[in-house]
Amino acid sequence: MAGMRAGGVVAVFDVGKTNIKLSAVDADGHVLETLSVANPVREGPPWRHHDLAAIRGWLLDGLGTLAKRHALQGFVPVGHGSGGVLALADPDMGDGAALPMIDYEQPLPEDIREAYAPLAGPFFDRGSALMHGATHQARQLFWMEREAPQAVAAARWYLGIPQYWAWVMSGVAVSEASVLGAQSHLWNVPERRWAAIVHARGWERLMPPFARAWEAVGPIRPALAARHGLPQDLAIFAGGHDSSVNYYRYQAAGLREASVVSTGTWIVGLSGGTPLARLDEHRGMTCNSDVFGAPLGGVLSMGGREFAAIAGSDAPAEPVAVETAARLAARGTMAMPSFGDSDSLFPGSAGRGHIRGEPPATPAERKALAVLHCALLTAECLDALGPGRDVVLDGSFVREPLYPALVAAFAPDRRVRFSLDAYGVAAGAALLAGHGERSQPAPVDLSEAGPLPPVFIAYAERWREAVRRDALAAPTS
Repeated sequence: MAGMRAGGVVAVFDVGKTNIKLSAVDADGHVLETLSVANPVREGPPWRHHDLAAIRGWLLDGLGTLAKRHALQGFVPVGHGSGGVLALADPDMGDGAALPMIDYEQPLPEDIREAYAPLAGPFFDRGSALMHGATHQARQLFWMEREAPQAVAAARWYLGIPQYWAWVMSGVAVSEASVLGAQSHLWNVPERRWAAIVHARGWERLMPPFARAWEAVGPIRPALAARHGLPQDLAIFAGGHDSSVNYYRYQAAGLREASVVSTGTWIVGLSGGTPLARLDEHRGMTCNSDVFGAPLGGVLSMGGREFAAIAGSDAPAEPVAVETAARLAARGTMAMPSFGDSDSLFPGSAGRGHIRGEPPATPAERKALAVLHCALLTAECLDALGPGRDVVLDGSFVREPLYPALVAAFAPDRRVRFSLDAYGVAAGAALLAGHGERSQPAPVDLSEAGPLPPVFIAYAERWREAVRRDALAAPTS
C-alpha cells in the first residue's frame, strides 16, 4: 500500500519501560503535540506483566483525540527491545495475547535461568551477555514454554513490542530487524539469520515474515477507524527499536559516521563503525541492528540509576556550576563504579560503587559529582566503541549544560555535539514514515560542546587510573 503523502502528520507511539508517549509529528520530525501515561504493570499470576488492554484503550482514545487536531496519515510504533508478546491469531481475542507480556525487570526463576543459559548460543546469536531480570525475548519465550506449554502451542505469533502494536492496528504480523537485534537472543545480526535456539525449540512457526521499519504493512483495520474516528486510510508502519530509530534520525541527516550516545535510565552508545571483533560482552557491549539490518556496535551503562544513587533525592533543580564541579575535581572527589546491579563496562563492579576522597558536602556538590561520573561513563562508552571523530549526544542528560562539555573534555580527540530535542525517538520515527520520499538530508539542530578548564582532563586521567587499580584488586569468580 502507499505510505505517507508529502506534508503529512505521523502519530508516533513510543512504548518505554516506564512511560508511554503518543505524539503527532510532522514530516521533518517536529513534534506538534504529545500525550503520555505511565506504562501500567500488574502483579501475577503467572508473572508480573504489562496491562496491554489498558494500553490499547489509552492508545485508541489518544489517537481519536489527535485525529481531531491533526491530519494524521501514518502510525509508527517504536519500543524497547527487552520484551515481546506471544500473540493469538486475532488481535480482537481479548488483548490478542496468548499469555501476559512479561515485565523484563521481573526476577527470573532460578530453574529457568539455569536451564536457559546453555541454550542461548554464542555471542552473536545473543547480541549481548545474559542480562538482569527477565531481559531477552528468547528467555521470556522459553519461560512461557516451560510454564504454559499449551498456551504456547496454541499461539500464532511472537512479536516485538512495536510489531505487536502494528498488528493490533492493521491485523498484519511482521518481524523487524532492529527490534530483533536489540538483545532479543532470537536473531544473529551479522549473519542476518535466526539464532540457533529458534530452530532448536521449533519457534520458526511463531516468527512472521520480515518488513522494514519504514514499510507500511497495511491500512488501519476498518472497524478501529470507524469506532475511534480515525482516517480509513491511516497507514500502519512496521516500526522499530527505540534506540535504533533515534540513531536513524542522524543517519537520515547524513551523519552516518557519528557515534550516537542517548542518555536516560540507560546510557546507550551506538556506532556503525565499530568492528565486530571489538565487541566484548563482558564490558556491557552489544551487537545491535540499525533499521537497515546492518550491525551496530553498542554499549550499555545504567547511567540514570548511577546518577540517582550519587545525587540523592534532594538534588537541586539548578544547573551544576562549573566552579562546583571544578572544586570537586581539584580535590579528587570521585564516584567509583558501579552503584547498581550491573557491571556494565567494569567487570566485577556491580554493587561496589563508592565515593573516594573528600565526600561532597552539599546537595549541589552531590549533583555535580553525579554529572561528573555520568560524563566519565559516557567517555568510557565512546572509548569502548573505538575511534571515530564525530559524536552526537542526546537524551535527558544533555539538559544539564555542563554534561556535554565534560564529555568533550574527557574525550578530547573527538568532536562532541549534542541535540537538545527531547523527542529524538519520535522525530526518528516520523522520518521513517517519509523514508521513501526523502531526497535531501533531514534537518537536525546540533550544538557544539564548549571548552572547560584543564583541571577536568587531569581528573579524568586520575579516575581512569583508579578504575584500573580497582579492577586489578576486584575478586574473581
